[in-house]
Amino acid sequence: MSFFLLFMLIFFIFSGVFGAAKVNEIQSISVMRGDSVTLHTDLTEVQRDDLILWTFGSKDVPTAEIHEQVIYMYDSKGRFRLEEKTGSLTIRNIRTEDSGLYELTVINSGRTSYKRFNVTVSDALEINVAYLPVPVISRDSSQCSSSSSSSNCSLVCSVVNVSHVTLSWYKGNSVLSSISVSDLSISLSLPLEVEYQDKNSYSCVINNPISNQTQHLDISKLCHTCSDSVTCCGSTEAVIRLVISALVGVATVTAVIYDIRS
Repeated sequence: MSFFLLFMLIFFIFSGVFGAAKVNEIQSISVMRGDSVTLHTDLTEVQRDDLILWTFGSKDVPTAEIHEQVIYMYDSKGRFRLEEKTGSLTIRNIRTEDSGLYELTVINSGRTSYKRFNVTVSDALEINVAYLPVPVISRDSSQCSSSSSSSNCSLVCSVVNVSHVTLSWYKGNSVLSSISVSDLSISLSLPLEVEYQDKNSYSCVINNPISNQTQHLDISKLCHTCSDSVTCCGSTEAVIRLVISALVGVATVTAVIYDIRS
């Protein structure tokens, strides 16, 4: 008779004699592919009469066992390690196929207890794309010099350091334009032109298969008519124009004073 079958036989005998087993809630553990994870028994030290069994999956496939302080490993991959002192199970170089339910059964001094662990193994790429920044909508700075008399407002939606995403402009629920990228850590920008008096709802959305972020456009805050060049244009050009006007004024006053003296 194998040690696993012997263990299960003893388990049923003890369960019938000493009553129902104590079952703990499932603990959820997330780990990146290639790392190591340890599932703890919370035992200070395994005693000689303790029976410990680790199983994996819905079919309770035996993974490791301690019987009379002797360790038995049923893992053919060689990546599983059972700590002799505590009975805790360590999985090294963990892979996505190692995701699932691990169950610990401990028979100690005639009492049976369980611990269950739901292990989720994620790829590093999945973790990177899970976070998305909120898009930033700004006015196109080139409009100041090239389109100051235009009836349209030029905007740009931008995001930085993103990968495997799609950036889109929406008018209501309809997509106006979009751009996708699969490279790592790249910046994206998507232009849009709207009329100053446009009352429609616009939004810029960045999304991937895991999550999305939305920034709504407030036309009244970003778009102003260009009747006033200082208001319409950037502060740099406005300052330059003021400086030129001041220099012209100084030159004119100087010329007048020179004519009076002469």
